[in-house]
Amino acid sequence: MLMKNTKITLQSGEVFHGKSPVWQKSLYQGEIVFTTGMTGYVETLTDPSYAAQFVVFTYPLIGNYGVPSKKQWESSKIHAAGVVIAQEALFACHAESLSLFREWLRTQDIPLITGVDTRTLTLKIRSRGVIPATLSDEHIFSSEFIDPNASDLVRKVSINTPVYLGEQGPRIIAVDCGMKESITRHLLQSGFAIKRVPFDYDYTEEEFDGLFISNGPGDPANCIVTIAHLQKALQRKKPVFGICLGAQLMALAIGATTYKLVFGHRAQNQPVFHKPTGKCFLTSQNHGYAIDDRSLPKDWEVTFRHLNDNSVQGISHLHDPFFAVQFHPEAKPGPQDTAWLFTHFKNLVESLL
Repeated sequence: MLMKNTKITLQSGEVFHGKSPVWQKSLYQGEIVFTTGMTGYVETLTDPSYAAQFVVFTYPLIGNYGVPSKKQWESSKIHAAGVVIAQEALFACHAESLSLFREWLRTQDIPLITGVDTRTLTLKIRSRGVIPATLSDEHIFSSEFIDPNASDLVRKVSINTPVYLGEQGPRIIAVDCGMKESITRHLLQSGFAIKRVPFDYDYTEEEFDGLFISNGPGDPANCIVTIAHLQKALQRKKPVFGICLGAQLMALAIGATTYKLVFGHRAQNQPVFHKPTGKCFLTSQNHGYAIDDRSLPKDWEVTFRHLNDNSVQGISHLHDPFFAVQFHPEAKPGPQDTAWLFTHFKNLVESLL
């Protein structure tokens, strides 16, 4: 496939050059982030939490096992704004591969830039933080940088109408803020009857046995309606489980605050410490915001911490059945060390039936 000269330009002024397929448009915008995983590029790019972000893969070779069927995707399409890699695999070696990586991006109109010094770019992001960037043809100069976190990203990735899944079992409401399909599969495997609802759906007057708040993109403070519904729901003392953005929304619903991390946590090799047991786990993560533990009410505790920067990775109420984690226990991609959290949620729900 014919290639053209392109570049990534950071808002801070740094420029990184590479090559892109000629079918790409001349200019794309997004927030540039990096992920350190060695595998899982399909799950990463189809994760709605990556909406409006240029994803820099630090692993030097991407695309070597091609792209499998949609049953292994985390949503129906790619949500990332673009892909930045060092080297593209031109051939796929996997029995379940249905298409080449570049062809997959082309069919979904997702820009690719390859031949980039991704290690140096990652060091820039680590020192300056994640910032808006543009991906453009080499001769194009743009002074406009848009911060996607200022927009309502959750609205763009949430479902529009409720969806019913599972016929029997405890009834749970699953609030879709950009919910990964692997989470849905784990909840179904746990034996729940699920009503999956849009992020702004008012479920507070409905009957349910448990409540789940999903992952999603952007600044949690933008989810005003979702937070208001959660605040009301917590008064019913039903079991509540939040993942990633869901953890941040739970914190905001109880009066705590969140803040933006310098470069976030992204990939399936993120170590966390579980305070109640003293055990360490490797986890899959994708988030740019975190909970400020100093703002937590006195009847809440920190249950998990990140071993690299000590940031909050989980919270729980001291008495009521409310808990949330910042990482992804559904582990797609990533180790399945913390899948037991779904069992914990199921046990909480059944104990109060």
